[in-house]
Amino acid sequence: MAVITIDEIKKLHQKKYRQQVGYFLAEGEHLVLELQKAMAINPALRSSQLYVTERYEGWNTELKKNIVSEKLMRQLSGTQSPQGIIACVPIAGVLSVAVQQISTASRCVYLHEIQDPGNLGTILRTLAWFGGLTCILSPGCVDPFNPKVVRASMGALFYVPLELEVPLSSLTGRFDRLGMLDMSGSSLASPEFKQLQCLIFGNEARGVPHEQLAVINPRPFSITGSGRVDSLNLAAAVNMSLYELNRDTGS
Repeated sequence: MAVITIDEIKKLHQKKYRQQVGYFLAEGEHLVLELQKAMAINPALRSSQLYVTERYEGWNTELKKNIVSEKLMRQLSGTQSPQGIIACVPIAGVLSVAVQQISTASRCVYLHEIQDPGNLGTILRTLAWFGGLTCILSPGCVDPFNPKVVRASMGALFYVPLELEVPLSSLTGRFDRLGMLDMSGSSLASPEFKQLQCLIFGNEARGVPHEQLAVINPRPFSITGSGRVDSLNLAAAVNMSLYELNRDTGS
């Protein structure tokens, strides 16, 4: 296992260096605890490297602890008030979940050029909550290993199969039943909605280009509202759609 240098860790807040080094940062007690839980089912995460201040010297973990000063921790951290514990996690270890679980994932969510880190982190939490779902990201999406995404995911990133840089046009050769949200679509309560294999969601401001949708021709569905506003937050729309997709109508 290659040891990451302090200078490399400082650069992991930038996407190009995360790609070069092959690691991302998971900062804070909660994320490190979730990392340790995930290590039990995904051994590839065991090459993570842990950096802590003296406050966490007694932290119970199978990861080797590297003790650093409070000053250095502030330099490594991406937050104004560091907790004093941060892990460098292998990107390949997270992506290996897709290799392990893709065959058992019953459905996929495809996100086209979404930009908001909070939205992506929240969506990953929803996918992890329901389980059996893969998150497919188009080229041009926010980096799922962006520290803001990682924090917003609250550890869900360690459990959700991820596929990156997947062109929208490739979906037709992979899925027979594609769906999307549209104001004039059928109700989510319709039986056809539960038969979808892949749900497509577009950019927060632009959606999905009409010319690209015409090629793949997903079936439109609609979330019924009061009509007072004409749009929903992306993460909220995903949450409602996945709840309906997983709702047991027989109970």
